[in-house]
Amino acid sequence: MDNIVVLKIDYNFGNGEDAIYPVILNSENEMVLIDCGYSNFLPMLEEASNKMNIDFTKLTKVIITHHDHDHMGSLAAIKKKYPNIDIIAHEKDALYIEGIEKSLRLRQAEQIQPTLPPEQQEFGKIFQSILKAVENVKVDITVKDGECFPWCGGIEIIETPGHMPGHISIYLRKFKTLISGDALVIENGKLEIAAAQYTLDIEEAKKSVAKLLRYDIQKIICYHGGEYEGNIQDALKNIVKE
Repeated sequence: MDNIVVLKIDYNFGNGEDAIYPVILNSENEMVLIDCGYSNFLPMLEEASNKMNIDFTKLTKVIITHHDHDHMGSLAAIKKKYPNIDIIAHEKDALYIEGIEKSLRLRQAEQIQPTLPPEQQEFGKIFQSILKAVENVKVDITVKDGECFPWCGGIEIIETPGHMPGHISIYLRKFKTLISGDALVIENGKLEIAAAQYTLDIEEAKKSVAKLLRYDIQKIICYHGGEYEGNIQDALKNIVKE
């Protein structure tokens, strides 16, 4: 039986309580995890899955929406413990996940470092160290816009660049549900584009949101914020107008 399970991973990195919302897609012969948290989050993923009566050892695939460290940090650990799983990402983003190209977030951090005020210099260096410590992983399957797979009643890959050039979102036709990665976030109950300082091309990000208007979406699952329901078309249109 096809179903969607939203995991809530609570954590504290010294700047207050926060949470991420990875997603597990279940179908008869596949169990697909979408995004996997920071480094060292594998035990938390396993624990959260167990609480939802999901056997994490049955995992067959991991889709990475983009190569930010909070989305792929635990990927190497997952691949080491469960070597038979397939890693899936956009063909553009695979270069960064595999380490062929330097992380775009690291490049951004290095460029910003000289401009940081003195009280933020140390944090900037620590942030760069965290990014450099993320282990690279070989991508088994690369995808592109419009590709469809039968998992969980049928999924479609949607290219949603802006936050990152190789960013993808996942549309689940059967459930009329969008898994947005960081193309969208929920802030104070409102659907938004991720903060401008983390979105590499804000105008491209808005074009990606406009693209989503073509889809019949009744629910959006945001990696930062969780599930959003309501008048989604109006919410998306408001973002595009901003």
